[in-house]
Amino acid sequence: MKILITEDEAIVADELEAIITDLGHQVVGIAGSSLRALKLAETTSCDLAFVDVHLSDGMTGPAVARHLSEDAHATVIFTTSNPHHVPADFASACGILVKPYSVHSVKSAVAFVVDCMETGCSRRPKPRALELSPAYAERWKVS
Repeated sequence: MKILITEDEAIVADELEAIITDLGHQVVGIAGSSLRALKLAETTSCDLAFVDVHLSDGMTGPAVARHLSEDAHATVIFTTSNPHHVPADFASACGILVKPYSVHSVKSAVAFVVDCMETGCSRRPKPRALELSPAYAERWKVS
């Protein structure tokens, strides 16, 4: 699975990259701003993206998420310590992983979302740390 990380805190981005790599997935890029994320979306393809709500250029994560979801056809998970800043429609993202998150919660969320992406439905319980959007909960038949 090709994964894009959009996170402006280098330590957090590096940790997320290590977790994703340990799971056997490929990180196609790390962006700290919306401009860099959109540029990476033009030059690389990703299946899944982790997007922080507040990037170095402001609260631009929702716009990045909407672009990645709708234009680049990637599945997006918000990573944020401010889940109330995520729009009601989740900006077309599949869910939210609230910071601070643990290695286990990231691994569980990735495994769950990848499984749902590959099969089109949920075959395992949704991780407690992952808040799914209503649209994705319905799409993946998550109760």
